[in-house]
Amino acid sequence: MAKKTMDVVKGLDLQRYMGRWYEIASFPSRFQPKNGENTRATYTLRDDGTVNVLNETWSDGKRSSIEGTAYKADPSSEEAKLKVKFYVPPFLPIIPVVGDYWVLFIDEDYQYALIGQPSRNYLWILSRQPRLDDEIYNQLVQRAKDEGYDVSKLHKTPQSETPPEGEEGPKDTKGIWWFKSLLGK
Repeated sequence: MAKKTMDVVKGLDLQRYMGRWYEIASFPSRFQPKNGENTRATYTLRDDGTVNVLNETWSDGKRSSIEGTAYKADPSSEEAKLKVKFYVPPFLPIIPVVGDYWVLFIDEDYQYALIGQPSRNYLWILSRQPRLDDEIYNQLVQRAKDEGYDVSKLHKTPQSETPPEGEEGPKDTKGIWWFKSLLGK
């Protein structure tokens, strides 16, 4: 049976979508630190309408981060199908790596969201708070399942009671796994 077309949010208000989101669960990438925790994303709207993306995770007390740019794949479309582009250091020449970022669901208050990709190999559940109510979590998981995702691969991301602020902690520049996970490898 052919998989049906994924339902994607229409009319996403980018301005409201900006700010910090905590990763509640995701399909683990084999490149991602197994013990990554307090993983979060911060989105900032730029003057040109593109979005600055900052992804952070902590592993063994070290902060790993990567920055990129998100933009609508088709500016004339109502659908929340974004492309995310990262520039990959430490490889030279610096190569842009582009991945898909489809907003499959967001609540009307913009407090939690379900993010996927056309390949269905990656899935993220994001929340404005480091905790998400179990009932809401289960609804999002069911929604992903209805869209053809293998939800058995979902892995909950540990979030501490007091998420780390700012950029303290030793830097870990091996942020390569962010790209690899976006490439859907």
